[in-house]
Amino acid sequence: MKKIAVFILLLLSFGGYPQSKGMFSKDPIINLENFQKQKLYFGYYLGFSSFDFKFDYKTVAPDIQVQKSTGFNVGVVADLKLQEYINLRFEPGLYYTKRTLNYPNFTREIDAVRDVNSTYIHFPLLLKFSSLRTGNIRPYIVGGLSTTLNLSSNSKSIDDNLQQKFRVKPWSTNYELGFGIDFFSEYFIFSPSIRGCFSLKDELIRDNDPNSPWTANIESMKSRAIFINFTFH
Repeated sequence: MKKIAVFILLLLSFGGYPQSKGMFSKDPIINLENFQKQKLYFGYYLGFSSFDFKFDYKTVAPDIQVQKSTGFNVGVVADLKLQEYINLRFEPGLYYTKRTLNYPNFTREIDAVRDVNSTYIHFPLLLKFSSLRTGNIRPYIVGGLSTTLNLSSNSKSIDDNLQQKFRVKPWSTNYELGFGIDFFSEYFIFSPSIRGCFSLKDELIRDNDPNSPWTANIESMKSRAIFINFTFH
């Protein structure tokens, strides 16, 4: 996280302005003043993500523990201006993550642990609501819906947890909410943001045995995630 903070500070100081006219000075030079008048513009993003699972159970039982890891994101942005403070954004991207499930009722590790590697193609359609620009800074909130294709779902496999194969549905539908800040430098806009993503539908494919100790007691299993993206326009 320290490296991320240093990276952001370096980007914000980009441009070599005199200190009296820097981005955070009292009277900054207004950068890219006409950029917001564009009807359509593009960009790209890089970032980090942390995915989790939310389980609902049919009966009271010990919870399945989810061990999360930090994944990475990369994608492109298309931004369409609808109104002075409202933009429609399409941000398709590739997201990679890993989650490890620990089942509490098994003694053997081969039965108790399931690694869930996921490679997502993510298709979010979002509305961006921006505040009034102050100097070279413009905060915003963003929200909308997304659909996700999991390339590592194992959905076509006939094997299940009995053969150490954890299966999920290939497609999921989500809603997303977040906020960020546009920083206008001399040559580009840098927009760090944080966003939550919450699946709306059950993603689990049950095992072939209806009494499976891995899936029988699960009412629903839904992904949820936090995205930290760094966007450049």
